[in-house]
Amino acid sequence: MAYKSLRAFIDALEQAGELVRIKTFVDPVLEIAEITDRISKAGERNKALLFENTGTGFPVLINSMGSDRRMCIALGVNHLDDAMNDIDGLLKKMSTPKKGLMEKLAMLPELGKFASYIPKVVSGRGACQEVVMAQPDLGKIPILKCWPEDGGPFITLPAIHTKDPVTGIRNIGMYRMQVFEPTMTGMHWHKHKVSARHFNEYKKMGKRMPVAVALGGDPIYTYAATAPLPDNVDEYMLAGFLRKKKVELVRCITQPDIEVPADADFIIEGYVEPGEELIWEGPFGDHTGYYSLPDWYPRFHVTAITHRKDAIYPATIVGIPPQEDAWIGKATERIFLTPIKMTMVPEIADMNMPVEGVFHNLVIATINKEYAGQGQKVMNAMWGAGQMMFNKILVLADGVKESGIKIDDYKNLAKEVFNNLNPVTDVYFSQGPMDVLDHSCSKMGFGGKMCIDGTRKTEEEITTPLTPYTIDPGFSASALSAQFAEITGINDRLMREWGIPVLFVAMRKDRPDHVAALHEQLCRQPGIDGLKMILYVEHTVDAMDIPDVLWRFCNNLDPRRDHMFGGKSRNILGLDGTRKTKKHDNFDRPWPNIIVADDATIDRVDKKWKDLGLGEMLKSPSLRYKTQLYRGGATVLDNE
Repeated sequence: MAYKSLRAFIDALEQAGELVRIKTFVDPVLEIAEITDRISKAGERNKALLFENTGTGFPVLINSMGSDRRMCIALGVNHLDDAMNDIDGLLKKMSTPKKGLMEKLAMLPELGKFASYIPKVVSGRGACQEVVMAQPDLGKIPILKCWPEDGGPFITLPAIHTKDPVTGIRNIGMYRMQVFEPTMTGMHWHKHKVSARHFNEYKKMGKRMPVAVALGGDPIYTYAATAPLPDNVDEYMLAGFLRKKKVELVRCITQPDIEVPADADFIIEGYVEPGEELIWEGPFGDHTGYYSLPDWYPRFHVTAITHRKDAIYPATIVGIPPQEDAWIGKATERIFLTPIKMTMVPEIADMNMPVEGVFHNLVIATINKEYAGQGQKVMNAMWGAGQMMFNKILVLADGVKESGIKIDDYKNLAKEVFNNLNPVTDVYFSQGPMDVLDHSCSKMGFGGKMCIDGTRKTEEEITTPLTPYTIDPGFSASALSAQFAEITGINDRLMREWGIPVLFVAMRKDRPDHVAALHEQLCRQPGIDGLKMILYVEHTVDAMDIPDVLWRFCNNLDPRRDHMFGGKSRNILGLDGTRKTKKHDNFDRPWPNIIVADDATIDRVDKKWKDLGLGEMLKSPSLRYKTQLYRGGATVLDNE
C-alpha cells in the first residue's frame, strides 16, 4: 500500500487506534525521548506519538513503527510474513525453469508489473519543495537530543542519498547526523557502508560529494533506507515493490545530481568536502543500550532546506531494548528470509533475532538438516553474507519439520538445542569484522564470533552419547552463593524448572583472571555434573531478570577471547559477559556507560504527565537501571 504522505500514514495509525496526539508543549531536548521511552516499553499502551507543540513550527512523529501492528500498517500488510511471501512468490516464478514459449510468455505480465516499480524522476518541483528556507537553519526543525550524555541534537531517521561518482548508482542509507551548527552536521557513515565507499571514490577524484537527506513521506522510504540490500540494488526499487507503486523522485534544488522522493516532508541538501578536516562526533545513546563513543567523521554542509507546507518531522529514539528499532529489525528478519534462503542458505527454515541481542549480537536460525557438517556449512555461509558478517552469536537448531518447535518458542527451543549440544565439539569460535558499535572487541570493528550448533547430530558428528539433562539433586544455588563471596546472584531457573543445563551467575570481579578462576572452582562443585554452560555477568545485573542478563551479556562478550572450559572433563563452557578493564582484563579501549535519563528530565516529565493525555503515569524505565550505571558520563571512568 502506498501512502501519499506522512500525514496519510498518521491518519491510518489514528483510525487503527495506534496514535496519541500530544498538544501540551514538550521539549525536543530530552523530554520527547523520555516520554517515548516510557510508552515504547508499556505493553498494550505502546502507541505512536504525535507531539504537536514542540516550540517550533513543526510537529514530531515518533514510535510510529514501534510495534508489530504499526510496522504492518507502515508496510500495508496484515502480517509481516505477507511481504516475505510476496518476495518469495516473485523469486520462485522468476527462477523456475520455463519449459516452453508459452510458459515464458506467461511470465511477461509479472515482469511488466515488476518493471512498474522502478523509481521515476519527474520534472518540476515536488511537494517536498513547496517551501524553500530563505536561510537554511537546522535550528528551526525540532531535532531531538535523546539522552543526557549525547553530544548534541541528532537527526535519527534520515534517508541519506548518495551516488557512486563512477557508475552513478544511487544508495540510500540511514546514518545518524549530529547537528553542530545551523548549516553543518556530522555524517556518521561507517567504513563498511556503501555511502562511505562513495565518499572514498570522491576523495580519490578530489571532488566535492553531493548529498541529500530525506525525512518523512511514505514510511516505506524510511524502512527501505535501513534494509540490508546488496550493493548496487536501488532501495527505491524495494520501496516500489513493497508499496506496489513506483517512487516518484525530483531533482534537488542546489544539488541537482541527487534525486529525492517528491512526497517527502523535509529535504536537507548539501555536500561533504573530501579534503576537509574531520569532526569529533558523538557520544550518542545507541541501539545497543550503551553510548557509542566519539570518533572522527566527515562534515556535512547544508546548502538548502526545503519542506512541505504541512511538514511533520519524523524521529526515533534508540536505547535499552525494546525500542522502535526492534520492530523495524523484525520486518527485515521476515522480508529478507527468502532471499537468504534462495541465494545463500537454501536449507534455512526460519530466522529470529531476539530483541535482547540488538540485531547482530544474537541470531537464531533453524535449518532442515540432511548431512553431517551442515551446521558448519550454514555458519560459514551466514557469516559471509552481507550485514550478517557482523553477527556475534549464531544459534542453530532443527527446523519445525524435525523438532516441531517454533523458532520464537525460546524455552522449548533452548531445551532442544542443549539436548543436542556437546559444548566441546559443537560450539565453534571464529573472528572477523564486527559492528563498530560493538564495544567488547579488543580492536574496533574486529572481534570474536561463536556458533552454537544445536541441531540433531548424525552418527559421524557424535563423539560421546548425548542424553537429556536432569538437574542433580545435590545442586544448591544458595550453597554456592554462601561459599563464594564474589557471587552476588545465581539464576538456576533454567536448570531447575525447564531442564536447560545453563546457569546465570552475577559476580563482583576484582582481580585478573577472576572469572576463569571462579569458573574452574564452580565446575568442581557437587551437583554441577551435566551442566553445559555458565554465563557470567557483572554484580550490578539482576541474575533473575533473564532479558536483562542476555542484553548485558551479549553486549559485553567477545566469544573467542572470553570463553573457557572447566570441570574434570573440561566440558563445561564458561562465557565472560562482564565489563572489561585495563586493570583486570588488559583491555585498552574505552568502555561505554549504559543509557539512562537524568533525574531532572524524569522529574519534569513526571510533573507534566497528567497533561499529556497518556493515561495513568508510567514510571521511567531508566529508574530500574540507575544502580547499574558506572561512575562517569558516556565513558566509564573507573574500575567499579
